[in-house]
Amino acid sequence: MAKYGEGDARWIVQERADGTNVHNWHWAERDCLEWSRSRLTSLLAGLPVLSGEGGLALRTTALDKLDGEAYVNIRKGKVIPGYELSLTLAWEAEATTESGVVKVSGAAEVPYLADENADEDPELRVTVRGDDGPVARRAKDAFLTKGKPLVLEKIREYVAAMAKGGPAKDELDSKKSPTKAAAVEAGGAATAPAPAAEKKEEAPAVKEKKAKAKDKEGFKTIEMTEKFYCRAKDMYEILMDENRWKGFTQSNARISREVGGQFSLFDGSISGVNEELQEGKLIVQKWRFGSWPDGVHSTVRLVFDEPESGVTVISLKQTDVPEEDRYGNSTVVENTERGWRELIFQRIRGVFGFGI
Repeated sequence: MAKYGEGDARWIVQERADGTNVHNWHWAERDCLEWSRSRLTSLLAGLPVLSGEGGLALRTTALDKLDGEAYVNIRKGKVIPGYELSLTLAWEAEATTESGVVKVSGAAEVPYLADENADEDPELRVTVRGDDGPVARRAKDAFLTKGKPLVLEKIREYVAAMAKGGPAKDELDSKKSPTKAAAVEAGGAATAPAPAAEKKEEAPAVKEKKAKAKDKEGFKTIEMTEKFYCRAKDMYEILMDENRWKGFTQSNARISREVGGQFSLFDGSISGVNEELQEGKLIVQKWRFGSWPDGVHSTVRLVFDEPESGVTVISLKQTDVPEEDRYGNSTVVENTERGWRELIFQRIRGVFGFGI
């Protein structure tokens, strides 16, 4: 045993003289703000929105402002991006009118772009600079209709790039384990693997069980229990009524009250189908974010229990939640769970006075 203050050299992680972070054993943080400025400028500046259709030409011109922070943490090949940004994008338009060519300009602002909301499109505000005349209003409407989807698509590209390491991606790729071909170059012919031992044929039931388990790899289950001061039927009505949804979320919602009917929540970010409905007792839905991989649906099961008059307990179980979205962001499970607690249950308590 080593003496106090000396330690055992075999167990001490020492700094290398050459400063190398071997295999990224230690956390390495890379500042990505300037890289983000450059990447977002290349993605967003000079985007053609309209090229004369209806006598109107419209395009973005420059990234006027980018504030906040952006970084990636890397350890042993695992990438954890972090960013909280606000950005302003300038745009300009030209319209041909009876009195000649009229030019207007404006801005598109994203007030909050953050890794915690990586699986959702950010808010985008469009404004006109100067006189708000007929041409300016027409250009603003055109940007909201045609320009907004383009800008959000480019922002999703930035989010995906950050999820892969941002400016550190090339460095990560270069540090990947050498391939078999590289091993041959380094030390001659690679040793052929020993033939595998003959495996005993498995029963069909075992094969089926393993196949099902494999299919579920990359998915998680969310479970939580929430208590409210209200009747179970009141909570059921709130969750199945689109007008109440619009009220407590301050977003658009469309909800069918029929089994097999579809629903859309949070301005279309979430969609799905009702699978089973028992008024005041049970809601079962197929449920997905638009940013999830195509064809991936989770199953949401909400069970309503009223242990005593005026007290309702909701048991939520959401299965088959993907660990990553289509852009490679690995915060899906965390964001989904936080969304249920903060954007749905807590807001219901605050708006309808059902707090515990």
